[in-house]
Amino acid sequence: MAKIKQIKAREILDSRGNPTIEATVILSDGSSGVASVPAGASVGTYEAVELRDHDQTRFKGLGVLKAIENIEKIIAPKLLGMEAAKQQEIDKTIIELDGTQNKGRLGANATLSVSMAVSDAAAKSSVLPLFLYLRQFIHKENTQLKIPSLLFNLINGGLHAGNNLNFQEFQIIPATSKPYSEALQSGITIYNSLKEVLKQNNLPLLVGDEGGFGPALSANMEAFALLKQAVASVNLRVGFDVFFGLDAAANHFYRNGQYFIKDKAMPFSSSDLSLYYETLNKEYDLLYIEDPFFEDDWQAWANLITKISHDTIVAGDDLIATNPYRLQMAIDKKTITGIIIKPNQIGTVLEALAVVEVARAAGLKIIVSHRSGETNDSFIADFAVAVSADYVKFGAPVRGERVAKYNRLLAIENQIKIL
Repeated sequence: MAKIKQIKAREILDSRGNPTIEATVILSDGSSGVASVPAGASVGTYEAVELRDHDQTRFKGLGVLKAIENIEKIIAPKLLGMEAAKQQEIDKTIIELDGTQNKGRLGANATLSVSMAVSDAAAKSSVLPLFLYLRQFIHKENTQLKIPSLLFNLINGGLHAGNNLNFQEFQIIPATSKPYSEALQSGITIYNSLKEVLKQNNLPLLVGDEGGFGPALSANMEAFALLKQAVASVNLRVGFDVFFGLDAAANHFYRNGQYFIKDKAMPFSSSDLSLYYETLNKEYDLLYIEDPFFEDDWQAWANLITKISHDTIVAGDDLIATNPYRLQMAIDKKTITGIIIKPNQIGTVLEALAVVEVARAAGLKIIVSHRSGETNDSFIADFAVAVSADYVKFGAPVRGERVAKYNRLLAIENQIKIL
């Protein structure tokens, strides 16, 4: 098998205009892999560390030259000459070079960019689509090679949009019975319908980080009323053709043991907020809710599970941060029925795959996600197919960095048909 001949890295820009890393791995047979890492705006406490320069004279301190130096001077010398197909050994070497639990020495942006680029190079050397190459590193028993179902973030709030909505994502979820291409078409149709609904309601067509609209509304619940109107106007049926989902990202409206949202003048206790979600669920029949509570409000999570989990997926993002220790805590405490997987929260491809394996063994729904600060790299689409994810989150079906992922799934859909 081809060996790693050269590793290079450079600073590029993500979809928010902030610096990120693009790594290139060149193999002895001439194959090469390129990977760039995303960055989140909503960052959980337990995520792996993203290394930034903190030099205020460049990009307000967000430069990544130190992380690039770590790639070229620390990671690359150790990986040169290793067989690219031995992803386990390569990622293990990277983890040992960092030597911390949160990638705090080298930076998760440095470690992941190299780990991804090695996978891409090895797949090309093997003459395999990336999703099939990655699939060999998981247990495939009881998993089907498929395109995941879609969670479209059509209205952005929280840290993803400069508006007054507390919740971060108001989602449309096409029925899982739809073929991928048809589900994608439904998302685009509803997105365009929503644009017209906003115009009819004299609301500005502001757009958030993930491509969804960011209207200024008087209450969070109004966002679902707009989505319902948009769905009805294109003759689709809520609860049959499409469903609603919500990413509350509650960390960002939690302060000193209370939750502050504009739907009520006084702050919510955990039990108050749980009742709010129950009411919302009755009104709009949510299929999915993500991060409904603060990342350490364990009892609130456990209580909500008993109330709505029979027909609603309760997914942990900030709660878990793609971290195996946090995942085991959540499993033990029975606080989730689904998990968000973001490779940059853990720092290497194999570690992310391992978290998926544990979650699947526990019977959890797997939701593979992009980040709000994205690049045109479509690695995450191949990763989602490789692990037979139940759902993917790539944002709204617009903007180049989001569409790159949706288009990659279209290509994979055609490849799967002929396998």
